[in-house]
Amino acid sequence: MHFLKKVGLTLLAAATLQTQAASVWKVSSETNTVYIGGTIHLLTPQDYPLPKAYDIAYQASSKVIFETNMDTISSAAFQKNLRDKMLYTDGMTLDKILPSDTYQSLVDYLNSRNIPINAVQNLKPSGLAMSLNMIELKHLGYTSEGVDMFYSRKATQENKPKGWLEEPEEQISALSSFNQENEKQIIEYALDDIKEMPSTMDKLRNSWRRGDMETMASLEIVDLKRDYPDVYDSLLIKRNNLWMPQIETMLNDSQVEFIMVGAMHLAGPDSILKKLKNKGYEVKQL
Repeated sequence: MHFLKKVGLTLLAAATLQTQAASVWKVSSETNTVYIGGTIHLLTPQDYPLPKAYDIAYQASSKVIFETNMDTISSAAFQKNLRDKMLYTDGMTLDKILPSDTYQSLVDYLNSRNIPINAVQNLKPSGLAMSLNMIELKHLGYTSEGVDMFYSRKATQENKPKGWLEEPEEQISALSSFNQENEKQIIEYALDDIKEMPSTMDKLRNSWRRGDMETMASLEIVDLKRDYPDVYDSLLIKRNNLWMPQIETMLNDSQVEFIMVGAMHLAGPDSILKKLKNKGYEVKQL
């Protein structure tokens, strides 16, 4: 996502990868073409410039499509609404809902980052998971805007039409649904995830830049699907299924769209790319 989502290379390595494949695909029907690119929502300064395939797809398209309205989610009003939705307002605190061992693991991690538990005590599980990911990614040097925001700004500057697959409020609703069903599971997944980040981020970034979805699936999708099936279903399967009819409509309209979604939506057996191939569309990596 956009949420719960994470996916350093040296400048030399990044430059070398410019000539290789990237997480961008050309998808063709009998009458039209769309481009689909995998995004990472936060990057390091060393990740720029982006692989050339992104700009090729952007220049070839007449409209860019994102997961959601990038202008709205960047606004102060939306950020306040999101924060409000992610906070308990009834006096509930994390220590009252989490098992003691999970809560202690949370305290230990926050202590390692010099953050007091009181700073997050009133966050709902989904809000806490997002915060933990942001804390660790920034600790690892992920301080630059991601692919989606980069191209959203570019499209705005160049007056290129923009669209989106789901309303920003739908993302808030998806996050809120976790608070009702997966409180302990969400926190345990986030804590497990950040433990592995230092050792896996290089591999994830390399697989993203190469467009190696098989490796990305082995690093992220397999474990998520096996260990946290409810999270996998809510974050990936349900949203992929909701997006597919919209993508198929684009494959049969008169425009050429460049669709950008989180890279994990393009990896694994339930991915958008797999679904498109199964429906008979031609899928070719740039």
